[in-house]
Amino acid sequence: MTAEFTGWHVLAEFGGVDAALCDDLQRLEAALRKSLIAAGVTICDVVRKQFEPQGVTVLALLSESHASIHTYPESGDIFVDVFTCGSIGAGATKAVELLQQELSPKSVHMEVVQRGHTARRIHEPVGPGLTRVWELSDVFVDTNTPYQHMVIAQTEQGVSLFSDDDRQSTEFSQLTYHEAMLVPAYALAAKLDNVLIIGSGEGVASQMSVAAGASRVDHVDIDQLEVELCAKHLPYGYTEADLAAAVAGDGAIRMHYADGWDFLAKAETEGVRYDVVVIDLPDERVEDAQHNRLYEDEFLTRCKALLSDGGVLAAQAGCQTMWRNETLKRSWQRFAQLFGTVVPYASDEHEWTFLFGLAGNPVADPVAVMTAKLAQLPYRAETIDERALIRGAIEPHALRAHVSV
Repeated sequence: MTAEFTGWHVLAEFGGVDAALCDDLQRLEAALRKSLIAAGVTICDVVRKQFEPQGVTVLALLSESHASIHTYPESGDIFVDVFTCGSIGAGATKAVELLQQELSPKSVHMEVVQRGHTARRIHEPVGPGLTRVWELSDVFVDTNTPYQHMVIAQTEQGVSLFSDDDRQSTEFSQLTYHEAMLVPAYALAAKLDNVLIIGSGEGVASQMSVAAGASRVDHVDIDQLEVELCAKHLPYGYTEADLAAAVAGDGAIRMHYADGWDFLAKAETEGVRYDVVVIDLPDERVEDAQHNRLYEDEFLTRCKALLSDGGVLAAQAGCQTMWRNETLKRSWQRFAQLFGTVVPYASDEHEWTFLFGLAGNPVADPVAVMTAKLAQLPYRAETIDERALIRGAIEPHALRAHVSV
């Protein structure tokens, strides 16, 4: 397969076809031949089979690939498969449309799939029975690290990062995502000297925290290969030189390739306190998953123990939509039990919601504190202003109806 290879694969289901026609080998073969020739493809050979007591299969070998029909007279169904490549690639669709005219089905369901190096797709799971399809034009990384399947590719949103088929960030939207995760924390925290980032392999969160005034950022990620590949291929976050300096501890950012759980124990032993702790990992799963432990009560409690007075714990907490908010409700319950002050922020990017828990005495109106401080931050947000902060901090009704904070 060359880099220029492309093709079209059409899968069709014809319903309500006359039962006699579904069992007529000669008419079906003639219809398939006629449709293929009219679509401009070249037939090399045809293989046919009449089944007992009924049913027909016709398979055409094409110069451009293949075509087939399989019939079920008992239900009036015909299943059609046509794959053509090269300059005649789109002929597959034309052939199926012409075959439809020949067979006169009462119903047609057709799916067209582009094939080849220039036609890669990622089917991102959104919810039960739902996926978001990403078209990839150039794939820079497609590998299994020790912890995940990682893809970095060009999409309509620029260079984009995927983990286990979940979109993590894109060139065009990463700023919106990272500011939603970090700016409310900066505005809520009493001060911003020491910051701990767990996950967030791109490095944007660490660099943004330095720009916001942090003098020390500990960046912890267990997946060294992922962090290194992000630095090499993503046009945002760490460059390879930035990452090398962070690994060496040469500057405000210190890179630690470690399990977040183990790092918390080490920091607690050393007596380190942080003004902001950020958990930015692949989404918590409704089902059991290895990384779910980094969202649960014990891990959050250990993060809180490392906060300075007036410090903030920030976490990516799930989706606010009512049909997919199970993990958000879990996170909301955990934060509500752990902190006297909890503020949500619903991002303008994707369906993500972030939660922010404030250590110390409860604050009656945390959003007022945040909006007053926003304009004074050393970091000037591009995607969050005072009105956005107020709007994003209104918790969804599904949360207010179940938990009072």
